[in-house]
Amino acid sequence: MKVYAVGGCVRDQLLGLPVADRDWVVVGATPDELIRAGYLPVGRDFPVFLHPATREEYALARTERKTAPGYHGFVFHAAPDVTLEQDLARRDLTINAMAMDEAGQLIDPFGGRRDLAARLLRHVGPAFAEDPVRILRVARFAARFTDFTVADETRAQMRAMVDAGEVDALVPERVWQELARGLMERQPSRMFEVLRDCGALARLLPQVDRLWGVPQRADFHPEVDTGVHVMMVIDAAARLNYPLPVRFAALTHDLGKGTTDPALLPSHPGHEARSAELVEAVCTRLRVPGDCRDLALIVAREHGLVLRIGEMRAGTVLELLERCDALRRPDRFAQFLDACEADYRGRAGKEDEPFPYRAPWLAALAAARGIDAGAIAARHQDDQPRIAEAVRQARIAAIAAIRR
Repeated sequence: MKVYAVGGCVRDQLLGLPVADRDWVVVGATPDELIRAGYLPVGRDFPVFLHPATREEYALARTERKTAPGYHGFVFHAAPDVTLEQDLARRDLTINAMAMDEAGQLIDPFGGRRDLAARLLRHVGPAFAEDPVRILRVARFAARFTDFTVADETRAQMRAMVDAGEVDALVPERVWQELARGLMERQPSRMFEVLRDCGALARLLPQVDRLWGVPQRADFHPEVDTGVHVMMVIDAAARLNYPLPVRFAALTHDLGKGTTDPALLPSHPGHEARSAELVEAVCTRLRVPGDCRDLALIVAREHGLVLRIGEMRAGTVLELLERCDALRRPDRFAQFLDACEADYRGRAGKEDEPFPYRAPWLAALAAARGIDAGAIAARHQDDQPRIAEAVRQARIAAIAAIRR
C-alpha cells in the first residue's frame, strides 16, 4: 500500500500558497484493509475514508467510465491494481493532476508543473469531456488564479461539450455550488468571462448572459454596456470582501435591463420590478439558499432609490426601510447597503470613490429603531387602532429630525 498527496494541496504547495486541506490517494489497498487500520468509510459513490487521527480524506485509487449524460452518469472502479497514473488521468486539469509521495517526490505525468509555470489551465485528456461540471470548475479556477489563461485546446473542448448539450444535464444544486464558489473567488468576473466564451453561460444563466450589448445611459454608466457593469459590480464586491449573499445580489441586481424594450434604450424604466421577477425565477431554478435569494430580491427592487435619499421625504425613507424589513433585520439591511456600494463603485471611474450614502441610511434606520413603540402603545391603550399610525409618525419625525 502506498499513499500520495494529490490535487490542490500539491498545486498550492508548488505555487507557494497556504495549504488548508490535503487530499490523499491510496494505491494497492482494499476497503477492508483501510477499515481494519481504523479508517472511517464515508464515500457514497466510491471508496473514500477519513484518517482515524487527522480526519483528512483518503480515497482509493480509481478509474471511471461514462455511462450516461450529465454529472451522475459514471461507473467507478477502485481496486488494488489501479495505478496512481490511472487515477490522475481522470482528473480535470494538469495542475490538479500531480501527486507527491511521502518522501516529497513529485509525480507529474501530465505536465502540471510546466503549466503552473506557463500560467495555463489545461485539461488532462479525453476524460475531461465526460463531466460537464469541469466547465464550471475551469471557470472557477480562472476566477481564483487571475493570471492564468485557459489553454486553446481546453477552450475548444469546453465549446464542444456545450454544443453537445452536456451542460444541459447538470443538476441545479451542482450548478449553484460551483457558481457560489466562483463568486467567492478573487476576481469573479473571470468565471463569467470563461463561461461566456464557451457558450455555457447562455445555457446556465441566460438572464445574465443577455446583459452584454445592452446599453445604459453614459452619464450614469460611463462603461455603457450592462454586462460590463455587472462584472465590475461583482469584482467590486470581491475587492470589498463581501460575503456570498452580497455578491449574488451584485450579480443579479440589474437582470431586468436585459428585457428592456429596445425602443426605450439606453433608459430602463421599470427595470427594478423586472429584475426582481427574474431573480425569483433564477433562485427557484437553481435552488438558491434563502439568505442569498432574499437579499437579491431586495437589492433588485430597491437599489435604484438608495442614491436619492437626499431628495426623499422622511416618510418615503421610512417606507423603503419598511419594505426592506430593516427595522427587524438591520444586519441584512447593512448587507443591502454593501451591495449598493458595490453597484456604485462598479462603474468606470468610480472604482475607488467612497460611498457617501451608507451613513445617512444607517442614521435614518437608527433614528427609526430608536422610537419606543411600547411607550407609544401605552399612551394610546384606549385607542388601539391609532397605535400603529402613532408609531409610524414618531419614526418619521425622528428621521426628519436628523436631516435638519
